[in-house]
Amino acid sequence: MAGSAIVQHVVTFGRVLREVGIEVGPGRVADAVRALGAVDLTRQEDVYFALRQTLVSRHDELELFDRAFIAWFLRGPVAQLVREKQRPKLADRIDATLGSDVGGDDAGIVGEPVELGASAHELLREKDFAEMTAEEFLRARRLLLAIARSRPQRMSRRLTPDTRGDRLDLRRLIRRSLRTGGDPLDQPWKARKEVPRKLVVLCDVSGSMDAYARALLLFLHAVVGTGRGVEAFGFGTRLTRLTGDLATRDPEAALARIATTEVDWGSGTRIGASLKEFNDVYGRRALSRGAVVVIVSDGWEREGPEAMGREMARLARAAYAVIWVNPLKGNPEYQPLAGGMRAALPFVDRFLSGHNLRSLEELAAVVGGIQRRHAA
Repeated sequence: MAGSAIVQHVVTFGRVLREVGIEVGPGRVADAVRALGAVDLTRQEDVYFALRQTLVSRHDELELFDRAFIAWFLRGPVAQLVREKQRPKLADRIDATLGSDVGGDDAGIVGEPVELGASAHELLREKDFAEMTAEEFLRARRLLLAIARSRPQRMSRRLTPDTRGDRLDLRRLIRRSLRTGGDPLDQPWKARKEVPRKLVVLCDVSGSMDAYARALLLFLHAVVGTGRGVEAFGFGTRLTRLTGDLATRDPEAALARIATTEVDWGSGTRIGASLKEFNDVYGRRALSRGAVVVIVSDGWEREGPEAMGREMARLARAAYAVIWVNPLKGNPEYQPLAGGMRAALPFVDRFLSGHNLRSLEELAAVVGGIQRRHAA
């Protein structure tokens, strides 16, 4: 094959891997192209291991890579990279490897048909959560894990050694100068580093949000799994802390555990009362101070909007930024006419939709790069 054709196939394969949640950037694609230039393209195993070594960096991504490799190179129209007679050898070995993992967290996904084409995932990203089937939720779970990795950042107050720092580390400078008779030949620098900012997510699980609650709770489970500093709450007529229930590897087990707790699924909506409980109980513990607070709700308030506006003002004063995610906003004809939504909007820094995977990707991008309110 011509060199440009190989590059094109590798670039497209990198896009497929990104679609299923593997972090593949331009640098890795360039490394993969160079690796293929150093191996025999007629040997299937050489191609497989060259791509795997350069495009995969985490052990939990190996299964995704194997299935994507089979779908793209061994079952697709571009399988001219390898000889036809060698195709069953590696496919059987990879299938055996995947089959040995049955019984784990993703046992229900292993036996499914491979549908990793860009068009299929593009349709899945655009599809409304309310219209997804159970099988599509299983496929969307992988993408939700990749989307949820984005965390807001802040500058730490502590200074750490940094060769490109902006401050001279005087203590280390003096210690090192003792080796050279007091001459400061080696000048160490230090700087403040970025650390994850606190993230608080409050999800509406009332009856009006029932069509979106499952998908959003799967997203919530993925967010909690990103590390420390994440708190999750559910609310309907009352507030319930869900962080401990979601702190498990299996999302289905987490959802089953939540269903047995005191979360009032499918009930009415008292957003103002729930926010007041959050401000009174958890706000006093400085849980929201300096945090990015994400509220997921359609804004339908059963009680008057005055209490909701008052509690949103309290929350906005304590938080670094407030993001409101409303699945109804995905409808082009939607207007925030509900009293509760109108009362909350003056204290919201970003107003986003959350009705499909693409809108959650936008949410992740906003959360990862959000700036303090009224910065301008």
